[in-house]
Amino acid sequence: MIDTGAPIAHEPIRYYPEQSLLPAAEKLFAHAGLDAEKASAVARALLDADTMGHATHGLALVPWYLEAIRSGSMACSGDIEVVSDRGACVAWKGQRLPGAWLIHRAIDLALARVSAHGVVTITIAGAHHTGALATYLPRLTRRGLMPILSCSGPAATGVAPYGGTRPLFTPNPLAAGIPTARDPVLLDISSSITTNNRARQLAREGKRFPGAWALDAEGQATDDPAAVVLGGGSLLPVGGLDHGHKGYGMALLVEALTQGLSGLGRSSQPTGVVMNVFLQVIDPAAFGGNEAFITETTWLADACRDNPPRPGVRKVRVPGEQAMVLQREARKQGVPLPEVAMDALAECLRAAGLPVPAPL
Repeated sequence: MIDTGAPIAHEPIRYYPEQSLLPAAEKLFAHAGLDAEKASAVARALLDADTMGHATHGLALVPWYLEAIRSGSMACSGDIEVVSDRGACVAWKGQRLPGAWLIHRAIDLALARVSAHGVVTITIAGAHHTGALATYLPRLTRRGLMPILSCSGPAATGVAPYGGTRPLFTPNPLAAGIPTARDPVLLDISSSITTNNRARQLAREGKRFPGAWALDAEGQATDDPAAVVLGGGSLLPVGGLDHGHKGYGMALLVEALTQGLSGLGRSSQPTGVVMNVFLQVIDPAAFGGNEAFITETTWLADACRDNPPRPGVRKVRVPGEQAMVLQREARKQGVPLPEVAMDALAECLRAAGLPVPAPL
């Protein structure tokens, strides 16, 4: 979505107790100027990303976040501006406040209202960086609710519309949480094959994409990330050259949800780090009932897992299954952090006069 320059996870990795990483990150953001509640929300979202295996959206982003605070790109204090509130339908302006805090506030509001309305929908225009969307879903699925969460960056580009060559969209992720009798199904998918951040990381290392995931400036398919990063090319939408109209359609849907409904989009030509958010929370009790919903979703998830695997696949999984396993392991055995990410975090902590968590 936004290129943060965060490293992709590589060995070597060391393990740290969650109960020391979380307060360290909270104190660091508070020291930098974030209100306590905002510092806590940002630290929690980044740490949850690491526990779920999304290292590019985890604590590796701390230096980038601190620079955003120092530069004023991210607002440290203030509150939401309510644009519209019809009970079940709400629109906010995010005032460049931390995306993690804004999303948690939106979840708070949805939880307070969804039993009365059945469905609560909230849009946020002009948030700062949101992080990994999957990290927010379990808070709602644990309560038997089904969230749909999406975001886009109307000031950024990287993905051309299918058939075109000029970057227009961001990767435009769409996430959803589906409760079951066991772990939830957690979707977090982008409308492009890969991301700008991944392209930049591969280009720095002199590596190539596994396939023709991009177009050069002339519209020729390429596996060279430098064609995107340095050459004015674009990432291909999901489906690639053959079926990229599907990712293109998804990108249009996400931008309509996050930009059209929020009232802030590309036509306004915003600049800087700007994220728009769409959150919809659905209570199955308002439809066919909780019991029927869980019966169906559990049956379907189990049927997917029981499907005979094709050659080379050990077992069929459902989306989010591995993330939940990784999170439980991280909370028992320690959070895995690449040394490069921990070194950068430690440098920030020392500069602030704060203690550095010790590895397990």
